[in-house]
Amino acid sequence: MTMRLATLFAALVFFSGGAFAQAATVAVAANMKDAFAEIVAASPSLGKPEMKVVYGSSGNFATQIMNGAPFNLFIAADEKFPLELFNKGRTIDEGAVYAIGKLAIITQKSSGIALSDSKSDMAKAISRANKVVIAKPELAPYGRAAVQYLKAEGLWNIAKDKLVYADNIGAATTYVLSGAADIGFTALSLARSPEVVRQTSFLLVDPNLYEPIKQRMVLIKGAPPEAVDLYRFMQGPQAKLILQKYGYTTQ
Repeated sequence: MTMRLATLFAALVFFSGGAFAQAATVAVAANMKDAFAEIVAASPSLGKPEMKVVYGSSGNFATQIMNGAPFNLFIAADEKFPLELFNKGRTIDEGAVYAIGKLAIITQKSSGIALSDSKSDMAKAISRANKVVIAKPELAPYGRAAVQYLKAEGLWNIAKDKLVYADNIGAATTYVLSGAADIGFTALSLARSPEVVRQTSFLLVDPNLYEPIKQRMVLIKGAPPEAVDLYRFMQGPQAKLILQKYGYTTQ
């Protein structure tokens, strides 16, 4: 390779590397899928360079980040996993709570199962169900909240043998939509989404029956400007209005 070609090749590597370094990769808790898509669309600074968004469970994301996964911003479904990353030196700081989530129960409209605030009615509904789906409690905060609710209401013994566990809250919702489970615990934000509303009815769970789902986000060290812009936009009034629209409480 001639000196001129070698110099040109080095320059191309430098500039392409810089372009990739500016593209943000964001890990987003599955409960945020619809709300986050609207937030990204509303943010004036996003779009170029291309931003990569991955949805999944907070626990899986935390493990992946600890193992070096190239995420720049972690928008979690709770505080536990982001703070663990902070304590292990992976984040810029402790981050910020951007929303407080709410737990809901859904069932297919065609199932004939009625959801009710009444403990006795819920016991009957669970007894009638073929399967009850929750997200894995060790990975997903909404799964932990579902277990807390079932135990607080004295429904655990009725439900435990019917439980199936999904990797994240989005997958748990899909179980009900597909008919694989008659009853599912999900986020209110997903229960309100147009696709889910068409097929299911939902019940908002009394928030006093589970620990508050404080959803925290953190910037990973070395995050590019686009990730920082999104992090700041998520705390602004426009994003908060969108989050409230999807059933979240904001501070």
